Amino acid sequence: MSQRYDVVVVGGGHAGCEAAAAAARLGAQTALVTLRRAHIGRLSCNPAIGGLAKGHLVRELDALGGWMGRIADASTIQFRRLNTRKGLAVQSSRAQVDIELYPSRMAEALAGLERLEILEGEVSELQVLGDRISGVRLGDGRILSSPKVILTTGTFLAAVMHRGDARTSGGRIGDVAAHALARSLVGLGLRTGRLKTGTVPRLARDSVSWDRLEVQGDTFPEGRFSFAPPRPRLPQIACHLTYTNAAVHELIRQSLHRSPMWTGAIVGRGPRYCPSIEDKISRFPDRDRHLLFLEPEGLSSDRIYVNGLSTSLPTEIQDRMIRGIAGLEEARIVQHGYAVEYDFSDPTQLGHDLQHQDLPGLFLAGQVNGTSGYEEAAVQGFVAGVSAASGEVFHVERSRGYLGVLIDDLVTRGVGGEPYRMFTSRAEHRLLLREDNADRRLMPRGRALGLIDDVTWARFEARVEAIERAAALARATTITPTAAVIRRLEALEMGSLRKPITAADLLRRPQASWRTVWQLLDLPGFEPEVLEQVEIDLKYEGYVARAAQRAREAQRLESLQIPDPIDWHGLQGLSTEVRERLVRARPATLGQLSRLPGITPAAVHAIAAWLIQQRSTQR
Repeated sequence: MSQRYDVVVVGGGHAGCEAAAAAARLGAQTALVTLRRAHIGRLSCNPAIGGLAKGHLVRELDALGGWMGRIADASTIQFRRLNTRKGLAVQSSRAQVDIELYPSRMAEALAGLERLEILEGEVSELQVLGDRISGVRLGDGRILSSPKVILTTGTFLAAVMHRGDARTSGGRIGDVAAHALARSLVGLGLRTGRLKTGTVPRLARDSVSWDRLEVQGDTFPEGRFSFAPPRPRLPQIACHLTYTNAAVHELIRQSLHRSPMWTGAIVGRGPRYCPSIEDKISRFPDRDRHLLFLEPEGLSSDRIYVNGLSTSLPTEIQDRMIRGIAGLEEARIVQHGYAVEYDFSDPTQLGHDLQHQDLPGLFLAGQVNGTSGYEEAAVQGFVAGVSAASGEVFHVERSRGYLGVLIDDLVTRGVGGEPYRMFTSRAEHRLLLREDNADRRLMPRGRALGLIDDVTWARFEARVEAIERAAALARATTITPTAAVIRRLEALEMGSLRKPITAADLLRRPQASWRTVWQLLDLPGFEPEVLEQVEIDLKYEGYVARAAQRAREAQRLESLQIPDPIDWHGLQGLSTEVRERLVRARPATLGQLSRLPGITPAAVHAIAAWLIQQRSTQR
């Protein structure tokens, strides 16, 4: 039996959900194939959305019309702002979400899409006609014909779960691995490798001595990801802190010979910046303790997630380890930690639309591309879904979004042998790419796609107009240094005043805020979010102007297109190693070429000179 679709999405994780939603909403008849319908949108590891740099991705996805931010807001049980003692460019949001509500609300949203059909089954083989993808074959023999297939298989390709000496086939607890599909990809010539991820023990809530633990502060109850109008919040919960100690560290050191990462049972490399507790103890032998976060998985769940304690040690060692930690002396583990080793596909085989360069119609998104994290997966799924449905490359430049940095890094540099994780330090133009301006940067793109509804767009336009009016008012309002004004300034700890200045100039002072300036001058009221944007824009105005100039200069480099095909071996002045890298990577622009590992500045200059010469002769 054969069914035909415009787009087939394989996998119901975060990448698959965003890909299927985007494709169906853009008018493509879409099939989402998942092993288990009940596991759509499942939070396989930590019950949280966002985090450092990841919060930027969620805000950008929301601005473009993606769903993760809205679903997270509807499921949030704690919201925090991270890095608040640092500059705005590196501040990020993180939401603790209900582990049951988030996937159920995502599944409900998908079920409401007219052009989306959700199918249960295991995709065992990709179908190819000539040199193009033509569909997929399911394990039960069904064939889904489609000119566009998006693989979002997560950690399931040839996946093996490890816990001590025990090895089990599967991509996570309760789900089987995709061995047949992994063989199909290799047979089609995709370059694959092995990576590793892990998860932590979960504890029974009633077995924790909460009165012995420190409550995590600095919450932000009114925080949210989405630009959509605020909705009533779920009850908010507290997370707690505890620490490992010297005795626990010694137990782990004595048990390393039973860890599959040390015995050689795991060959794939794990994420450097989200290490297992075994890694932490080995890499930082001088640390006498490591911070742990006890995070409830949901309002109705009795399970506690021990963030910071990822491990694949045997169960009896995990039991002893947990009970050696303050506040957990009587704790019961309801699910032990484990590691997952899985196949990934080298993302340098893809274009910026995440389409395979040698197999048109095949798109790959999410952890199958070697990334880590729900957020990185979701934005990849969105890009693949939009590109597949529209038939055009959906591309966000590095200077316009973190998602542009992420995808450009993947297709240009690859993952470097370990799971790729987004950081603010990866963005050259991060002062331009703040969380707070994600809507102004990208919502017009989402509207042009047709993924931003009229109500949201009208609200956005009103917000932008209000920001412009408030900024104009601040620039036009003059403050005269009378004795009364000086006394009020000093009382508000905003310094003194020697000559008349505008409210905008006053707002630029580090100690000034929109609240104090508006209070001082008794100016007309605006929404707090509007005035916060005005303050940010004015305080960072000079820095942003310089950053924008650097971005324009970088864009000139990007604009030099490299013809395809090109005979790299025929170009003079390049080493054999550089030629081989260029043949393999196939960069589309000089900017992409300059970011390839191993490409020297001399090679970039030689190629730039050749490209400029070619353009001048063509004229």
